[in-house]
Amino acid sequence: MKKFSFFLFQVLALPVILASGILGAQALTLQEELGKAIFFNKDLSFNGNQACADCHGAEAGWTGPDANFNAYGGVYEGSIAGRFGNRKPPASAYMTQSPILHLDKKGNFVGGNFWDGRATGERLGSPAAEQAQGPFLNPLEQALSTPADVVNKICTSMDSDLFRIVCGDNACDEANVSAAYDCVGYSVAAFEASPEVNQFSSKYDAVKAGKAQFSKEEQKGLALFMGKGKCNKCHVVTPRGKKALFTDFTYDNLGVPKNPENPFYSQIDYNPAGTNWIDLGLGGFLAAQGAHSEWVSLAVINMGKHKVPTLRNVDKWDPSLGPKVKAYSHNGYFKSLKSIVHFYNTRDVLPVCPELYTEEEALAANCWPEPEVAQNLNMADIGDLGLSNAEEDALVSFLETLSDGYVPQKHQSCSAR
Repeated sequence: MKKFSFFLFQVLALPVILASGILGAQALTLQEELGKAIFFNKDLSFNGNQACADCHGAEAGWTGPDANFNAYGGVYEGSIAGRFGNRKPPASAYMTQSPILHLDKKGNFVGGNFWDGRATGERLGSPAAEQAQGPFLNPLEQALSTPADVVNKICTSMDSDLFRIVCGDNACDEANVSAAYDCVGYSVAAFEASPEVNQFSSKYDAVKAGKAQFSKEEQKGLALFMGKGKCNKCHVVTPRGKKALFTDFTYDNLGVPKNPENPFYSQIDYNPAGTNWIDLGLGGFLAAQGAHSEWVSLAVINMGKHKVPTLRNVDKWDPSLGPKVKAYSHNGYFKSLKSIVHFYNTRDVLPVCPELYTEEEALAANCWPEPEVAQNLNMADIGDLGLSNAEEDALVSFLETLSDGYVPQKHQSCSAR
């Protein structure tokens, strides 16, 4: 049997590359090119109608690009019509540097991928690579049955030659499905770690490089982000000289309400609990998995916690997608930056809504519903920030500077300075 020499080099090198942040030239490598081809290939789904990019659109900051889905449940329909997932698609950009899931010195879980951390990264050495393998086999997403189905579709596609170059001459042999499927995961993760996805080209980056200046409103928002708003506690800005990722890869229970419009509640075949289903997040994963017995004992104190997402591209929305409607939080409850900032500011201040309210109903009634999971709430950093309406707006203005694709103006007016 021939050895996968080139493939093994790529496999062993990727975790080092991801950890170090070294991604040389802007042109894509062969492995990144393969990952890109796989990422945009709709044929890698049950009905040949869904690619990774359908839930992680570049035009929307590598998260959900469909305004209709975002406006309601925030979760996305899979390849098989009528089947919906249970959580909003997280951004696939800027998350490849998430480390293998572990406990830090303070006893907090750090790293992993997916909202609940279940792509720990222990098996492949890369949470992003493990995450990339998941949707292909999820019956609510791309819905293929086995890794062999994915590999066979790639091997009969126009990318088959590139697949063999990257993953080995015998990658399409039936006996090598496991290694070939791991190569699929590594290749998608390589593309997600590439400069094409992680551009660091926002106005924030231009300001840091001395090529632009914040407006007074944006500068005020940054000051609030770092101070009174406490955003920097989790969405860290100064990671020891590296480019800011605006996440610390930890997990938090923010007290987000249930999203009554989540279509997963009606997926009885996959969700027998129906509307009684509770998203337990990291705690649910820890309780269910058996890889680490010591982790199971920590499930209770992590119930309701979800991954702290990056804030890069949090406002990004290409006009070609139509009127902007993005969904925020793990279940897509919030529909605007203003709304979620207002929730962070007033969660513990406003009265409790008498029943399950949508975001629109809660804002109209000036209340917030009960948290989906009441234990383990973050009480230190959100809930009663004391921000004025104008300060909320300033925070939003700063968050809007984090979208990639900013082109610095050669001549800025004095009012913009």
